[in-house]
Amino acid sequence: MHEMIRIIGIDPGLRRTGWGVIETLGNSLRFVASGTVTSDGDADLASRLCQLYDGLSEIIHSHQPHEAAVEQTFVNKDAVATLKLGQARGIAMLVPARAGLRVAEYAPNAVKKAVIGVGHGEKQQIHMMLKVLMPKATFTGNDAADALAIAICHAHNRQGLSGRLAKLVG
Repeated sequence: MHEMIRIIGIDPGLRRTGWGVIETLGNSLRFVASGTVTSDGDADLASRLCQLYDGLSEIIHSHQPHEAAVEQTFVNKDAVATLKLGQARGIAMLVPARAGLRVAEYAPNAVKKAVIGVGHGEKQQIHMMLKVLMPKATFTGNDAADALAIAICHAHNRQGLSGRLAKLVG
């Protein structure tokens, strides 16, 4: 017997952190909500991190997910930008963890593979598949769409894990 699980996917960024909430029941996925938490680019780093923390905290409080998934950071050539992204990612992991949620992490290629079937693809392919998988899904911009894709990736991975665990136990 399956139970409904609500998952929040988080695509971390210092300027814009995307979030998407889905529900999974067995093999079915249902869109709940998505959006973007933004920080003030003119504010100091600590204030911006607080803005992300407060925004994500409100989303988790409003939507009451059971589990969270966060995209792993890629390292780019700009060390300062990578460090700032890592700090934003820390907030993206801290908020659900403080709320008592298990937080899974997925590489960008794993997310794309779960949604479009291959590890490399364009944003438009992800957007198209999100609409196929969840016709009622709405998202403004790439950050919210990526966050929904991260949540879907987690739904697929947790399903595979629970299936493997059932075979081990049974």
